[in-house]
Amino acid sequence: MTKYLDLSIIEINELLKSKKIKPIDLVNECFDRIEANKSLNAYITLNKEEAIKTAIELENKEVDNILFGIPIAIKDNILTKDLRTTCASRMLENFNPIYDATVIKKIKEKNMIIIGKTNMDEFAMGSTSRTSYFKAPLNPWNQDMITGGSSGGSAAAISARTVLLSLGSDTGGSIRQPSAYTGIVGMKPTYGRVSRYGVIAFASSLDQLGPMTRNVYENALLLNAIVGKDELDLTSVEREEEDFTRYIGKDIKGLKIAVPNYFMSDIVSDEIILKIKEVIKLLEQAGAKVDYIDVPYLNNAVTLYQIIAMGEASSNLARFDGTRFGYSYPNPKNLDELYTKTREEGFGAEVKRRIMVGSYLLSGDNAKEYYDKALEIRDDMKKSFDKVFESYDLIIGPTTTTTAYKQTEALDDPLKSFMDDVLVIPVNMAGLPGLNVPVGFSKDKLPIGMHIIGNSFEEAKMYMLASYIENKLNLNLNPEGENHE
Repeated sequence: MTKYLDLSIIEINELLKSKKIKPIDLVNECFDRIEANKSLNAYITLNKEEAIKTAIELENKEVDNILFGIPIAIKDNILTKDLRTTCASRMLENFNPIYDATVIKKIKEKNMIIIGKTNMDEFAMGSTSRTSYFKAPLNPWNQDMITGGSSGGSAAAISARTVLLSLGSDTGGSIRQPSAYTGIVGMKPTYGRVSRYGVIAFASSLDQLGPMTRNVYENALLLNAIVGKDELDLTSVEREEEDFTRYIGKDIKGLKIAVPNYFMSDIVSDEIILKIKEVIKLLEQAGAKVDYIDVPYLNNAVTLYQIIAMGEASSNLARFDGTRFGYSYPNPKNLDELYTKTREEGFGAEVKRRIMVGSYLLSGDNAKEYYDKALEIRDDMKKSFDKVFESYDLIIGPTTTTTAYKQTEALDDPLKSFMDDVLVIPVNMAGLPGLNVPVGFSKDKLPIGMHIIGNSFEEAKMYMLASYIENKLNLNLNPEGENHE
């Protein structure tokens, strides 16, 4: 098997420009590696025929950007024209979209090559990817462990080196948490940075797409490619064009960093807290100023998320009724039976539970008592973050409370799905950017991640800190490698 996928994108770009390799060489290696790692169940649908066709067509084109010819995997809740998009649900098992999401158009404009659609929690509802109708993806570091979720397939695909880049979506930690469990870099950009047009909605005021990659530089490169105002998404934001790699490698001396005490409390395992403290010491030695502070409302984040996300999910998923697209119950006696049986058989247990709770939260006076009140407290949480950023450049802490746990653990505990994301949910509530960077391993050789939170639209500053940590620690993040600490 060739080893082009072990090279950096810069090295691959040079080889493509000099014609020493062709895009088809990368594509073939991707599919070889996917076959060798098929037990991971990282992909739901492969795009092999079209990927090979695209790669051959690119041989006659000029290599005009650093992402030209680079293979990428796409989370299966992002619409891809004529390529099955299932949301890991029986409801959309045979759904072939008739148009591309805006981010897919941007990827194709860069002449990147879509390798396939990655596994996930059904309709992105979960923190383990175990709610997938197509069975859970497995963690490349230990296949008995979860990948995290909901972007678990994208995380596994990158961690196992089956592809160079991947896109995930993040509603309450769904990019950053699986990135921490699998030892990769994952960024949830500022809400509005990336168009959500063509993304199958879970909770519209929280959902955001972002890059999942092997390292910090490649993450910034992919973010460069997918950001921008989109007239088809009224929540997307107009910003001046910028290069997110511009601060990578810069000195962090003088950087002011806050560590919320809640993030370092007894909700987090001792092993992870110790690792984060080791990194903090490195940052202080480099001249960064690190303070432990209190941030109000962080302990309310999970409750707010449950109310807002479930309410919005119940509304968004009302469109799946068997009359237009997706699964439809055959030979119903009447319209009521069509609706009832379609949703009963098309949705999995976790999705149905969230729809039912969300419908209750939005019904009658409950909407004012629960949903409207949650939005008020959410606004207060955003203001508390704004206050922190008046004095500090960045906020850091652990990404997860534990390392990845067994696939068989807490299968019947719906609350754990939310508590797994307790450290990352506040970022979605406030619409802020959050990034996971690997910082080490547990005694069981499972990855540990650090969470970096920035002020709105300050992703470049987050990449600066993440790249410093990455370079200083110089970890071996290949599950097949040796000498993991």
